[in-house]
Parts: sequence; structure tokens; C-alpha cells
Amino acid sequence: MKLTELVQIIDGMVLTKGVNLNRDVLGGCGADLMSDVLAYSQPDAVLLTGLCTMQVVRTAMMADVAAIIFVRDKQPNDDIVQLANREKIPLISTVHGMFEVCGRLHCAGLRSLEHAYDEG
Repeated sequence: MKLTELVQIIDGMVLTKGVNLNRDVLGGCGADLMSDVLAYSQPDAVLLTGLCTMQVVRTAMMADVAAIIFVRDKQPNDDIVQLANREKIPLISTVHGMFEVCGRLHCAGLRSLEHAYDEG
């Protein structure tokens, strides 16, 4: 799925400038704990989160995240947007909640890119 299509599905607003919205997204990951993103997400996932901090962008850089979606109409401050612009990471905001956005993307064919949790 292209990011342009994803933005339409979730009624999203792109917050960054000059980012590649024609990039293919292979799947998704939803988390507010950035340690979970590092432990369980796979590259080229779109990250859905309600956390709106610099750490989200830094984690996305390390985890090779394709884009960050802020749910519940969260709006990052200018410093967060500037960092994402420098790193060419698309930031998208949507008024919908995490559950709604995950459901919309899953119904549109986007798969999960979270590794299974292994208690062993």
C-alpha cells in the first residue's frame, strides 16, 4: 500500500514537507511503548502511536519505520516535525483512535509487521 492511499483511508493530515508519500508500506505496528517498537516491529512498517515526543521519531529512525501516524488528533511540536523532516520520516495525524485506525488499515489489506511475542 502506498502512503498516499493510507492517508486517505485514515482521514490523515501529512505534517511533514518533502517526504516520499509514494513509498510502499508493507504493514503496520501500533504501540505507545517505544521499547515494544524496537523489540517487535519490522522494517517498513507504519507506526501508529498516541505518544507525541521526540523519542518516537528517534525510535522510528532506529527501527526503519516507513511513517509515523499520531492517533487521537495528537499534534507534534515544531521540534518533532523538524527532526522528522530532516530524517525524511513522514508524520501523519488523524482524528481517529488507535483501534479505529488499525481496523481501517487491516480491512484495507495492510498486514501486521509485529513479531510474535515469545514468552520463552
